[in-house]
Parts: sequence; structure tokens; C-alpha cells
Amino acid sequence: MLPLPSAATLPDIQRYVAEMEKERGFADRGVIDQCLLLGEEVGELFKAVRKSQHLPVGTTSIVGTVDEELADILIFVCAVANRYGIDLGDALRRKEQHNEQRVWS
Repeated sequence: MLPLPSAATLPDIQRYVAEMEKERGFADRGVIDQCLLLGEEVGELFKAVRKSQHLPVGTTSIVGTVDEELADILIFVCAVANRYGIDLGDALRRKEQHNEQRVWS
């Protein structure tokens, strides 16, 4: 598999994740499995943040770095979006258009 270009767009990243999942045998995972794994990755991010802030982390935990865990989360977010046929770039633009109408306190 070719490496992801440094100037990749969000649609490029979604396509990359789809191809990566096929290549690694993860394409048949259902959306529930992907969401559960996404939740686990969020937990790993929290541990990485704790570690980076010099807060206690369980002694049996294997803790990655914040950037690694954020990358894992992005992969799973793309995987879930791909299963629903959601273009994340479009979804973000629509959500921000909605948010612009909100009053933030």
C-alpha cells in the first residue's frame, strides 16, 4: 500500500482508510465493532494525555503517545463514516454551518 501523501485531504484519508482496511482484513468488521474499538481508542488517548501531564496511569497499561492515539481515533472515525457512506468533509461543513447559527455562552 502506498503511503498517505503529506498533503492528503480528508476525502483522501477516508479512501486511504478504506483501502487499508481491505488490505489488512478489517473491511468486514461491522459498524458496532468499529464503534466499540473507537471507544477503546478514546480511552487510550485519555491515558496518553494523563501520561503526558505526568498524572498516574495504571501500572499494567501500555500507553502510547497522544499523537499515536489521535491517529488511531481518526482511522476509526473514518472507518465508521465509510460504513455509513458519510463524507466527513461535507459533514463537518454542514455541522459548522449549523453551529454558526448557535449562540455560544
